[in-house]
Amino acid sequence: MLTVIFMVFIAGAFFLFLRAEMCKAKGRKLAEKKPAFSEKNLEEFSEDRQVYYSKRLAEMISCRTVSKKGEFHSEEFYKLRSVISDLFPEVTKKAEVLYFGEDCYLYKFIGREPEKNVMLMSHHDVVPAEGEWSYPPFSGQIAEGCIWGRGTVDTKTPLFAEFSALEELLEKGWIPPCNVYLVSSHNEEIAGDGVPLVLQWLKEQKITFEWILDEGGAVIDAPMGGMDCKCAMLAVHEKGRYTIRVKAAQAAGHGSLMKQLKSPAVRIAGLITKIEKKQPFIRKIHPEVLAMFESLAPYMKLPMRLVFANMWCFGGLLKRLIPALNAQAGSMLGTTCTFKNLRTAENGDCMTEVFFRCVKEEDLKTDLKTFQKIAEEFQVEVDEVIENEYHRPASMQSSGYQFIKSCVEEEFGYAACAPFILPAGTDARHFSELSDAVIRFAPIDINNQQYASVHDKNENIEMESVVRAVAFYKTVLRKL
Repeated sequence: MLTVIFMVFIAGAFFLFLRAEMCKAKGRKLAEKKPAFSEKNLEEFSEDRQVYYSKRLAEMISCRTVSKKGEFHSEEFYKLRSVISDLFPEVTKKAEVLYFGEDCYLYKFIGREPEKNVMLMSHHDVVPAEGEWSYPPFSGQIAEGCIWGRGTVDTKTPLFAEFSALEELLEKGWIPPCNVYLVSSHNEEIAGDGVPLVLQWLKEQKITFEWILDEGGAVIDAPMGGMDCKCAMLAVHEKGRYTIRVKAAQAAGHGSLMKQLKSPAVRIAGLITKIEKKQPFIRKIHPEVLAMFESLAPYMKLPMRLVFANMWCFGGLLKRLIPALNAQAGSMLGTTCTFKNLRTAENGDCMTEVFFRCVKEEDLKTDLKTFQKIAEEFQVEVDEVIENEYHRPASMQSSGYQFIKSCVEEEFGYAACAPFILPAGTDARHFSELSDAVIRFAPIDINNQQYASVHDKNENIEMESVVRAVAFYKTVLRKL
């Protein structure tokens, strides 16, 4: 009997190993390193070109287009408008330009096929620059092979690259084969009204899109252990938002489930503690997460590749292990919630806001029931629903997604390419009803320090990355 069990175990292990090796064969053959510019068009990718782009980008970085709720510093935003007009005269001359709200842009380039539309996006507002920086945050300083300043990663470099690609193609007489839209909002960082106003206008015009490309993912260092290559991450979905205010009243209601009524603050604290400790919400390997692991598995080393190439076998275990392996990957498994604005009113009531981020709307409904049941244990009630926003994911089978993915693989041949779910928010979410391929990917190659510098100090990007970003958008536009 032991012999039979041993043989079955060996056969099973061999089967899993075989699948891992077959998975490896499915991956693209990646370049061992970034191709040198000399391997491409020498003139387009020369060091002089890097300096040329960097100096021009620095002019946009120097505009202090900072978003704060209740504030709008028009002189800095209008300064950026002027810079864009000066840097990109062909774009300015040949586009139909509309403005929405205080400073949201829509550039339209009319194509030969007027029924087909595509959209590029990147917001031009930035968060405040705080802390001690190595170089002044709005200087656009060129140093150490990088451009330094607020917005270099989030997201003036992609915006600059979009404008640059269009400008250079238009200079050579390029006529877009379809309508090309470029949208850039002035208040993405504060979830403002810029893009919602554009959405309203587009719906009135009954315009839909083959694909829409905004920020979200990038070319980053491997997001998990067991991988040596860079990874081009394309977000095909972002988590929905649901915010409620809950209250623990000073006076108890009837039917208390607690043996002894505690103070409102203690009851709210008990609720928060139990939710944080228990993590009671649904966890799933969603299709987008499964596709991410299947796309990255060919580039993993053993034993990681053996595990992720056999999700059918290890999926249940991974649901428990993934949050420990990678916090961002863990957040893709289901609803998360955070508590904010905890306060006590003059009458003794204690209140807090609960911010939920969900992957699937139907799961959120179940998770909210779970939350309310726990809240009842502490005599905490839902006082108000503040926000409820959910947008459908992109279709990974759509022609739009496949097109963008092919362009990414062509321009970033040294990087594994994979979809993922974005835990954060972008302007692109508003347009999900206008296209089945709303993709969130900025074509910037960044390291871990640059990734961490978003909304933090010392934001910077390599000069080489700016050139590659322009090249990517030119490839996208040429292949339309």
